[in-house]
Amino acid sequence: MSKIGKKLTAAAEKIDRTKVYPISTALDVVKQMAYAKFDETVDVAVRLGVDPRHADQMVRGAVVLPNGLGKEVRVLVFAKGEKEKEALDSGADYVGGDDLVAKIQDGWFEFDTAIATPDMMGVVGKIGKLLGPRGLMPNPKVGTVTFEVGRAVKESKAGKVEFRVEKAGIVHAPVGKVSFDADLLKGNVLALVEALVKAKPSAAKGIYLKKVTISSTMGPGINLDVTDLTSQL
Repeated sequence: MSKIGKKLTAAAEKIDRTKVYPISTALDVVKQMAYAKFDETVDVAVRLGVDPRHADQMVRGAVVLPNGLGKEVRVLVFAKGEKEKEALDSGADYVGGDDLVAKIQDGWFEFDTAIATPDMMGVVGKIGKLLGPRGLMPNPKVGTVTFEVGRAVKESKAGKVEFRVEKAGIVHAPVGKVSFDADLLKGNVLALVEALVKAKPSAAKGIYLKKVTISSTMGPGINLDVTDLTSQL
């Protein structure tokens, strides 16, 4: 642990935590400071000017990152009949109904995203308490409860990211891997921020995008210049 600590400390010393950086500069720094032996994920944290305790200030949605996430996304679909075939033809990894519910009740969670047709939500509801805490419960607000299962599967495979503001008013989301070219990461960051701006609740007052920080899995956070960021949307 001390070895990792020294590397993290050394990386952090390269950053002035009192300053904000243009996105292009910040991404270059993130890539340079990545020191893990694996391909680290690049994450974005956005502090929003909302109070999630009020329902009319909740921010939730999804965005398909234009350059993907750099990983294989395992998609499970609750569907039957023609929609089951549509899901399989679109690349879903697992498709079914009660059989999948039984597996999940037995502790199986070998998937990253769950999609359901509206007529299957009665079945899915049986495992809501298992899926919900893991962020896997299908929800119409993010497009995972739909009869357009083919499109939903393809979007998930392509790099669809769901976001939801936490109690502290912060949204966390992955935007790719450190191995990505900086321009690809930049495109994903801008897509995420644009989606957050579009999801701004009408009840939110004052500054909406308060702070945006980017980091790799093992690296320190770098504060982005929000004005520079929004000017490129």
